Amino acid sequence: MADKKTEAELLKEKLCYEPKNAYKEMSDDEIKKSDAFCKDYEDFMNAAKTEREVTCFMKTEAEKNGFTPFDKSKKYKAGDKVYRINRDKCIILCVFGQNDISEGVKLAAAHIDSPRLDLKPNPLYESEEIALFKTHYYGGIKKYQWTAIPLSLHGVVVKGDGTSVTVNIGEDPADPQFVVTDLLPHLAREQEKRTLGEGVKGEELNLLIGSRPFKDDKGSELVKLNILKILNEKYGIVEKDFQSAELEIVPAFRATDIGFDRSMIGAYGHDDKVCAYPAARAAFDVKNPKYTVVTVLTDKEEIGSEGNTGLNSSYLKYFIYDIAEMFGANGRDVLSKSECLSADVNAAYDPTFPDVMERKNASFINKGVVITKYTGARGKSSTSDASAEFMGKIRNLLDSNNVIWQTGELGKVDAGGGGTVAMYIAALNVDVVDLGVPVLSMHAPFEVVAKTDVYMAYRAIYEFYNMK
Repeated sequence: MADKKTEAELLKEKLCYEPKNAYKEMSDDEIKKSDAFCKDYEDFMNAAKTEREVTCFMKTEAEKNGFTPFDKSKKYKAGDKVYRINRDKCIILCVFGQNDISEGVKLAAAHIDSPRLDLKPNPLYESEEIALFKTHYYGGIKKYQWTAIPLSLHGVVVKGDGTSVTVNIGEDPADPQFVVTDLLPHLAREQEKRTLGEGVKGEELNLLIGSRPFKDDKGSELVKLNILKILNEKYGIVEKDFQSAELEIVPAFRATDIGFDRSMIGAYGHDDKVCAYPAARAAFDVKNPKYTVVTVLTDKEEIGSEGNTGLNSSYLKYFIYDIAEMFGANGRDVLSKSECLSADVNAAYDPTFPDVMERKNASFINKGVVITKYTGARGKSSTSDASAEFMGKIRNLLDSNNVIWQTGELGKVDAGGGGTVAMYIAALNVDVVDLGVPVLSMHAPFEVVAKTDVYMAYRAIYEFYNMK
């Protein structure tokens, strides 16, 4: 017979808060669903590593799930599904709801760009009969982490005649791969005197791409010439075409289970595809919602959401205006009554590096999706701070549907900080809060998340989309 709980134990259960480990709360059946969901997620991560590839992947999946391209001239009804693509780098998914659109929409926004290396406009050069590409890093990276790992090349090249070619080299087992070299320890004495942040400098992130010279010829830069010959034969491009190209260098790692128990997933680009995928799946799975559901998978968050494919532009606002006008409503009024989950990751507590975290307000792997009331840095600069009322509403929604969740901050107050797209959604007069997955080794070429947290992110967004 189990011991009877004391009055203090009962009172503690009633009054105190402690986030719960998902494996202790989930049934065996739900754990199986979580594992199956994450297998699909790993397949997605292996298929789509850049914002263009994610957009293309989601367009295909959307069409499989009954979505059609949005047409302003058409009339839509509850249950209809549409999508709109912005410059091949972002996609909006919309499921029209039963309620009048003037009551607002349920919005989830995640970004599909990740830290990486981009090629410079004139990248190709030869030195000492070795061919290399010059790069410019994108987003917040620790530069030394990008040396001595296998890398692949993705993107698009627009040629002089206006036609374009898609490039994806290094993912297929038959493909060659690339690497940024580093100094051997034996000769790195001066390098090791640098600070960690300067251990590898930006201009030293040069991609090794070849060493075989053009055969049976004389002259300089014959290795470079041979590389151009290979690229011309395969893609029909010339050196000048690099100036009108978007070529991204990303880790060639495949997503894989981590741990003897396979409870975690290691991959490049969890930030923020680990929230984008659950948001899209929730949009695909929602059926006949009360409110119109809008999912936006956006670009450029890692560099401040700037540009016409980032959420600091107006493309999302214009879409809301378009669907509002279609139903005779005012877009501004629709936005002011809308609610949003800014689906972005948070830093998981790492017991190896505890000093930067304030444990009581940190998020942990396997304790569910994390709600981040505010991000920003130090004095809450560059953030959206969710209201108590909206926090209470989301809290009640998750509790009512047995979604395992926790709260978290991005480190100690003065340790640093970071931002999300929430502030740009809030600027549209939308109630918004950040909700996403805790990540270990965030912004590294190989990040780690817990499977249960990925699944709970999906559950949270799905229940949000089905709010009554």
